[in-house]
Amino acid sequence: MQLFKHSAAAVSLALVFSAAAAVSLSDLSNKDATAGVKSALEKGADAAVSKLGVENGFLNNDKVKITLPGPLEKAMPLLKMTGQGQKADDLVVAMNHAAESAVAQAKPMLVNAVKAMSVTDAKNILTGGDTSVTDFFRQKTSAQLTTQFLPVVKKITDGNGLSTQYNAVMAQVAKTGLGSSVASGPQATVEGYVTQRALDGLYTMIGEEEKAIRRDPVGTGSALLGKVFGAVK
Repeated sequence: MQLFKHSAAAVSLALVFSAAAAVSLSDLSNKDATAGVKSALEKGADAAVSKLGVENGFLNNDKVKITLPGPLEKAMPLLKMTGQGQKADDLVVAMNHAAESAVAQAKPMLVNAVKAMSVTDAKNILTGGDTSVTDFFRQKTSAQLTTQFLPVVKKITDGNGLSTQYNAVMAQVAKTGLGSSVASGPQATVEGYVTQRALDGLYTMIGEEEKAIRRDPVGTGSALLGKVFGAVK
């Protein structure tokens, strides 16, 4: 009888703790929701910059490694025949190192976006699906980061003679109107292409961190992230 009482008490206590842990989205205060989302954004941004903004951060990561732009990729057989194959290989290395250098400078702008986030932003991110953190950063920072990245990338890619040739070819393509959509887009210059790919890589890695948080919020080791993102699982 005594054992039964102890067992019943233990079950009741477990149910109480279980109910307390099962927080729904409607139970979250604006303060908790906003703080939790900000914590997730900061964690994602820090992880992405830490992984990519280092030597070979892009080059050794198949998810974000920058390959030759389309027109140069198609011209590889000709480049090799004319003895420029090594230049092409060197350009790939230069492009990836340029992306690393640019991304290494991105953190302050990402942090500023987090600081300026509204309660509405936080609620939208919580309920917006697996890529809402990434979408938030892309919307709030892509224009500014493009401006910041371009000169950093250009300084590095200008050191490779093939990049100058590529830019000249694309300028001619734009004048003729052949392939004008490519010639006037991000691929119009090597620096434009690398800048776009660097941003894509940055947001891709932020997205990877976001998915990990949503998949196992408790596993982050943060009680706040566990509470907030656990409420939308």
